[in-house]
Amino acid sequence: MIRLVFSLAVSLVLSTHAREVFPIWLGHAPGETTANPGVALPANPKDPSITRVKDVTQPTLTAYLASKEKATGAAVVVLPGGGFGYVVPDLEGSEAAKFLNEIGISVFVLKYRTKTEATKEAPWRRPLEDSQRAVRFVRANAEKFGISGKVGLLAFSAGGQVGAIHLGAATPEWAALDKVDHESSRPDFAMLVYPWKVLDGKTGKLMEPIKLGKESPPTFIVHTSDDASTSLGAVEIYAQLKRAGVSSELHVYQNGGHGYGVRGKEGSAIGKWSEAAADWLVLKGIGKREK
Repeated sequence: MIRLVFSLAVSLVLSTHAREVFPIWLGHAPGETTANPGVALPANPKDPSITRVKDVTQPTLTAYLASKEKATGAAVVVLPGGGFGYVVPDLEGSEAAKFLNEIGISVFVLKYRTKTEATKEAPWRRPLEDSQRAVRFVRANAEKFGISGKVGLLAFSAGGQVGAIHLGAATPEWAALDKVDHESSRPDFAMLVYPWKVLDGKTGKLMEPIKLGKESPPTFIVHTSDDASTSLGAVEIYAQLKRAGVSSELHVYQNGGHGYGVRGKEGSAIGKWSEAAADWLVLKGIGKREK
């Protein structure tokens, strides 16, 4: 059944701003025995506009394609946050599609697998597999999605931890399953927004799985000074990329805390980071603005 859904999904001709959902694995994801797209938690009374999805074992991509008139051919896979216990597909997912679509970049929001008792020691590992597979999936179906340019990552919070690991990750560990796995999983560029807990608590250095070097892609990094998950991790990511000669850009805002997505916060300039990111993408030739 999953194979049939997969085949039908990738055969669709997607219209402007389509929001089709695509399972990224054939059958069960590696190491899984179920295919659960997840369950939405009850609305948070502090902000009912934010969706939180738990118990995900069947990762999916939701497509938000740039209009044909604006499309540059580039794409971004978005990794939301959620502390690995759940995924936030709107605040740290679909809401970012607007500024990216406006500069001609198509967006694919990844709902990756969430933490279980069995994976709690390395909760980033299966989301990393899903992130690598998602980049491959977009490239394998580039013609159907209208993708002819670079494929990058936009990663928030816990997704930012996964994204930081992905930037230096070697070839994925699973054996090739199909044509998708013959594509490269390396992103061409990345944006890490308040990457969460990327420092080792004992050493103060980047966590061991984050291995950045000259092969890492250009990266745009956002954090705030008053983020309890520490902005020093973002600074260290930038420093390692800088030492490796990788063209990158770091923005540390005075305040704004954590978990703002692309939204503004009263008394903070943090809501402007997406404008700075759009400028960076345009200067890189990945996005474009109408004249």
